Amino acid sequence: MRNEHAMPQTKKPRTSELKGRKLGRALTKMGKITRDQVHEALELQKTQPSRKIGEILIEMGLVTEADVRDALAGQAGIEQISLRGREIADEAFEAISPSTATSYQIVPVKFDKSTNSIAVAVKSPDNFAAVDDLRNVLGFRRVKMVLAPEDEIDEILAERYATAESGLGDIIAAASQSETLQSLESVGDDLSVLSEAAGDNAIVQLVQETLLIAIRDKASDIHFEPFEEEFKIRYRIDGVLYEIAPPDKRLATPIVSRVKVLAKLDIAERRLPQDGRIEMTLPGMATPIDLRVSVLPTMFGESVVMRVLDRSNVQLSLDRIGLRDDDLEHVRGLINKPNGIVVVTGPTGSGKTTSLYAALNELNEPDRKILTAEDPVEYDIDGLIQCQVNVDQELTFARLLRSFLRQDPDVILVGEIRDLETAQIAIQASLTGHLVFSTLHTNDAPSSILRLVDLGVENFLLTATIEAIVAQRLARRICQKCKEEFMPTEEQLLELSLLPSDVEGRTFYRGRGCAECKQTGYRGRMALFEIMTLDDTLREMIMNQASTAVLRAEARRRGMRTLRESGLLAIYEGQTTIDEVVRETITEE
Repeated sequence: MRNEHAMPQTKKPRTSELKGRKLGRALTKMGKITRDQVHEALELQKTQPSRKIGEILIEMGLVTEADVRDALAGQAGIEQISLRGREIADEAFEAISPSTATSYQIVPVKFDKSTNSIAVAVKSPDNFAAVDDLRNVLGFRRVKMVLAPEDEIDEILAERYATAESGLGDIIAAASQSETLQSLESVGDDLSVLSEAAGDNAIVQLVQETLLIAIRDKASDIHFEPFEEEFKIRYRIDGVLYEIAPPDKRLATPIVSRVKVLAKLDIAERRLPQDGRIEMTLPGMATPIDLRVSVLPTMFGESVVMRVLDRSNVQLSLDRIGLRDDDLEHVRGLINKPNGIVVVTGPTGSGKTTSLYAALNELNEPDRKILTAEDPVEYDIDGLIQCQVNVDQELTFARLLRSFLRQDPDVILVGEIRDLETAQIAIQASLTGHLVFSTLHTNDAPSSILRLVDLGVENFLLTATIEAIVAQRLARRICQKCKEEFMPTEEQLLELSLLPSDVEGRTFYRGRGCAECKQTGYRGRMALFEIMTLDDTLREMIMNQASTAVLRAEARRRGMRTLRESGLLAIYEGQTTIDEVVRETITEE
């Protein structure tokens, strides 16, 4: 029901008169509602604090969605336009890729190539992610935002981009024909030409499209790899590398230059490794995505690897990292000890950092001071004092740890124990009443003892400080959309050291392959854990320099579930496959 008591408005207020006003005041100025009605809505909002004032006013029947959109546009100082019947030049549509337009739900309405400026129509005045990324990632000098009705934007996206959704192949082809690329070939590595190539519209679109596809497919890493005759692009998804159609080898230099510009690196420096960071905010995501960039000179050009750090995709809770109920109770007991060292071990990319962050997140209370030394700091977490290792400034793990002990901490995270000095200071911190978390790179939990001894740590210090060692791996989950039962062959069972009689009555599953999982049969990953808690018997064996095999056998007798055993349980529960467990875990002696 429309508002019958609103003050009559003979003249529509100018946008400048509404700019900066609160929504209720803007609607009052527009003559849509009265001040009393604003106060009534505000009183209702006190009982429903998560709801926006505009939603409440619409529900009360005082205004329409169009009224609220008009007020928001005026509030933000944004011009409103209609797209119906509007002539939009082809060069405007060509300025941004179909995937960018559809991802951000925007329509380009005007593009000025001479000033590299663009105007885009948006559905909502708060679509700041589109403006920021058009400016920072796509490199437009000026970006103007105008507001248009949602149905009109949807119509144009369907008309112009549904059929034009060409994808990466056509963008690569367009980049290969770029005039700037021809200039680069003739002039060489001149800095001005490199800068021009990095800003070329075709190259900008190619890099943007590559990043969007990676983020959309939940890739953890993006690889740009130069070889003698080709330039490869690969994504790591669920721990496995997938190659896409390779671009022209001539595009290697401009692509790498574009990535360097985004990461604020020196495009002229091509002989030394460089590290940087790119931040992107995509529509519909509450948190920005960070891309950690590593550039490495090789024989045939510069290799670039970008690690995708998407905090919204990381489960920073012990309940959600994949621990079984008994393991979860065990780990909670370990992390609530007053002192000691807990080591998480596994190869690169096995989820060690996520597990440690989940543990710290659980301990993150006002009565605890938590300090971390990381290389690099992957996720910013409120309540933690996080410090970045900087070897160039001689700010090593050991030096940070030494300073930490003067900061009155309760809990310390050391990103990795790499040398004897770091290990000794971590032990010192533990002996003086601190709980210390750290990581190692070893195959399983028992072999971590040998690794620490190999670094030079005395056996008696290990037995006095280490409380537990947690080994972990990530195995791909079976896609739930195409999951099906199957009977494993005798050869497959033998890979797990099993006989047909051992699995009689059990059901095995696999993924058939579907569009949802891109025909792989897998979607997402799960963690497998091996937790070795040191008791008096194991400590005595370490003091007597027992071998890794003897330690493993005794730990199993004392209740340790190995990585292979955790994998078997996951297979029997229909979460993963035989192939994954064989690939990720070692055969037990």
